[in-house]
Amino acid sequence: MNVVVQACADNKDEEEDAPLPGFRFHPTDEELVGFYLQRKVDNKPLKIDLIKQIDIYKFDPWDLPKASSREGEIESYFFCRRGRKYRNSIRPNRVTGSGFWKATGIDKPIYSNGGSACIGLKKTL
Repeated sequence: MNVVVQACADNKDEEEDAPLPGFRFHPTDEELVGFYLQRKVDNKPLKIDLIKQIDIYKFDPWDLPKASSREGEIESYFFCRRGRKYRNSIRPNRVTGSGFWKATGIDKPIYSNGGSACIGLKKTL
């Protein structure tokens, strides 16, 4: 069955990025890495800006939800370039205005749909 939705647009000044009622963004870890991050790396942007580009290191953890565009969501997603502590080092620079982001626990591997190839690691900060 095909459903056709038609709307009359009398007000052309309406915002195109208005919140979508009932929309929830709950991607899996595999979708975040295998689809959204891969599209970002390949420079293939989506028409809707679901994940904002934000330097999380300019925020303390309690300030991040304010930076998210979706109020009331439990989780927020951001793209952020990984800074280095030293020029020739692999150590990340996680310093914020009031302290630093600390890695806790062990990294969780993220596997592709087949489950055999590791496509990323999930780190809890």
